[in-house]
Amino acid sequence: MTHPLRGRDFRLLFAARVLSLTGDAAVPAALALAVLRATGSTSALALVLGCAMVPRLLLLPLGGVLADRLNARGVALTTDLAGAAAQLFAALELLSGEPRLWHLAAAQVIGGAASAFQTPTVSPLIAGTVEPSGLQKANSLMGVANGATRLAGPALAGTFVLTIGPGWTFLLDSASFAASAALLALTRVGHVPIPRRSLRADLAEGWSEVRSRDWYWTSLIAHGVWNGTSAVLLTLGPALAVERLGGEGVWIATVQVGAAGLVAGALLAARFRPRRPVLVANAGLAALALPLALFAAAAPAPLLIAAYGLALTGLGVLNPTWETVVQMSIPPQALARVTSYDWLLSLAAAPLGYALAPWAASAWGPSAPLWTAAFLVGAACLGTAAVPGVRRLTMPEAAPDAATASPRPQAR
Repeated sequence: MTHPLRGRDFRLLFAARVLSLTGDAAVPAALALAVLRATGSTSALALVLGCAMVPRLLLLPLGGVLADRLNARGVALTTDLAGAAAQLFAALELLSGEPRLWHLAAAQVIGGAASAFQTPTVSPLIAGTVEPSGLQKANSLMGVANGATRLAGPALAGTFVLTIGPGWTFLLDSASFAASAALLALTRVGHVPIPRRSLRADLAEGWSEVRSRDWYWTSLIAHGVWNGTSAVLLTLGPALAVERLGGEGVWIATVQVGAAGLVAGALLAARFRPRRPVLVANAGLAALALPLALFAAAAPAPLLIAAYGLALTGLGVLNPTWETVVQMSIPPQALARVTSYDWLLSLAAAPLGYALAPWAASAWGPSAPLWTAAFLVGAACLGTAAVPGVRRLTMPEAAPDAATASPRPQAR
């Protein structure tokens, strides 16, 4: 098997993703600390985070249709430029010294909308630049890049926040989006066109591909619970770290160790090929219950930091494993639409977590929502083992409809 990085187009795609992921990985920590500095309110933080998530969820299905109808490269390039503009606006607002909350929220709305159209393109971009035999390796490389940038991003954010201010983090993200767009402009991507039909028919076909596979939609429910409970931790964790566990540095360390776990999981996924990939990967997601419980119990910082690293290792194994199974199980002409539903169902609970976490914490204290989240994520992820399709699914040997795919020119 030829290594994916030997191919020119995947190299360009990989470099583009590394650049944009580096900037994006730095933003969450900088945004959380910037909003807390400006307002001192977890509710304000939840509002800003929700402003990015809600438009992303609402527009994801439309993004999937566009990516299947058009070349995914063009859609991704356009959304990179929109993301660059949104983050530049946020950077200038923060660098002004008097950031207004609604301006930051508006920038997150634009960024979230751009992400809705960009996210469904990733899987088709990978499938359009790599042969089927190289998909697992390519997805693992993307997983390693995602984890590595999450490791570097918070370090950059921490350095900028604690020295020259968080605005420079957003400026970095804007520049990374622009550089990614330039690289995508040079990339050739295979595309399987779909017949011209109504938007409703395209959406219905994508949904039919999802609901016809019990292993798929039941896993998405578990993934949604994982993201909802993760949102609880991301909302309450920074405040707990600052108030009870030693300060901003503890939260930055938590995020960095989590990123290291993500890298370790992706590296493991490149070599570890379980016979029942979805069953094993979903079980690994249940590890998020551990850091949630430790934060609820106000455990010592080193212990909960290590637990978060373990939880993200489980996510690192799941991501490339799941992407490969999906890319080799779903017809290529429907891949972006299916991916959009994947992200929609997986992320739908996140705004609920952002909204309910501060409310529940103010009513019953932060431990109550954290304990509840720990129970829910463990039950949901381990519960997929009861689904026949999850227990029986093995890794497909070849991509579906490969004979009908357009020639390769050498995508959650």
